[in-house]
Amino acid sequence: MTSHKDLKVWIKGIELVKSIYEITNLFPSNEQFGLTSQMRRAAVSIPSNIAEGCGRNSDKELIHFLYISLGSATELETQIIISKDLGFLENEKSEQLQSLIFEIIKMTSSLIKSIKTRDDKSNN
Repeated sequence: MTSHKDLKVWIKGIELVKSIYEITNLFPSNEQFGLTSQMRRAAVSIPSNIAEGCGRNSDKELIHFLYISLGSATELETQIIISKDLGFLENEKSEQLQSLIFEIIKMTSSLIKSIKTRDDKSNN
């Protein structure tokens, strides 16, 4: 397996983290321990779990951490929608972030599928 740093989905995850930190810096200060903190944790969790899974010794563990990453991505997507509805995010920025999350979800799902397919072939 290549390094997690070589995976396009991990690179996209890092890009997403940077974007989330930038936009949450603009949120009201009273949201520092609310949505800002939640969104940053969920965003950081996406590439972190990809990296942790890659550092494990088995495809089973890698898949487990990729599923955790997917959960964090859908959690973040929900928080972005809430932020937009509360007026903290402009519609255009919300759509850009959701598009990036959707891309990460597709890439992660494809990676899971390819690992499962590879495992199925090696077990036959």
